[in-house]
Amino acid sequence: MARSFDTLSEQEILALAIGAEEDDSRIYGEFARRLQEAYPDTAKTLLVMRDEELRHAHLLMESYKAAYGENILFIRRQDVKGFITRKPLWLANLLSVDQVRKEVETMEYEAQKFYENAAKRTSNLSVRKLLNELAIVEASHEVMASGFHEALDASGKLKAEKETARRMFVLQYIQPGLAGLMDGSVSTLAPVFAAAFATRDSHDAFLVGMAASIGAGISMGFAEALSDDGKISGRGHPYVRGSICGVMTTLGGVGHTLPFLIPGFTVAMSVAVAVVAVELAIISWIRHRYMDTPLVAATFQVVVGGVLVFITGILIGSA
Repeated sequence: MARSFDTLSEQEILALAIGAEEDDSRIYGEFARRLQEAYPDTAKTLLVMRDEELRHAHLLMESYKAAYGENILFIRRQDVKGFITRKPLWLANLLSVDQVRKEVETMEYEAQKFYENAAKRTSNLSVRKLLNELAIVEASHEVMASGFHEALDASGKLKAEKETARRMFVLQYIQPGLAGLMDGSVSTLAPVFAAAFATRDSHDAFLVGMAASIGAGISMGFAEALSDDGKISGRGHPYVRGSICGVMTTLGGVGHTLPFLIPGFTVAMSVAVAVVAVELAIISWIRHRYMDTPLVAATFQVVVGGVLVFITGILIGSA
């Protein structure tokens, strides 16, 4: 059963504070390790904070030893109602630098409030003095955490971090998504329109389109997931990439398949052609926006390929 903070003795409060500082030190160390390669300046600040939290733990240990001896009570934050909780953000497969900065700021604010309340509950003057001092230090850490952004911006390093974040976003999300969207939109054109012109039946074209879209999505999803584990390339978790690629492949094919739910063949075909034009325009814009491809070149590459596949489907279906 979790206990109320108000029922804790001074000994228990000190033991709790020691465990909390050790936990926070490990959390900062893990954040620093995860961000070291992509965000070295933020990681450096986190390592300083890690060492500071560990120093706090040692100061608390000395105070505990002087008052209660060598054996520290085993009491954890989850054993106390309303005590500081830590979301296991450090366990997430995908961790952004902004998430870390916000989490650190929250951690320091909560730690400050804990020490302020703990100091009021202690009668030992040396312990109370230490807890009040730690509250002041944690307040300065909160300012440091909230100042990550401003400090990096002033040094010009924030721009480099943003560019790194952009590259990672493109590698982990845009590239697999774009590959899937292109494959789904272009590769399914031929079977869908071949079936449409061969049968002159919207329902048959719809069934072929759905089969082609879902099949292509499954195939592309597995191919992307198995192509690279992401550890060296930095392209992220393979299952995430595979899922993105597979879903976007399916959506790319479903887009120009759905119009064939319209019973009238001529109307369905007209809407499907319009949807294809929109799909190709979206793909061109994404290539221009995120892949640094000139808009004219991106449009030409995508449209030419799409038109050739489209004509192939019509010719085969009309044969």
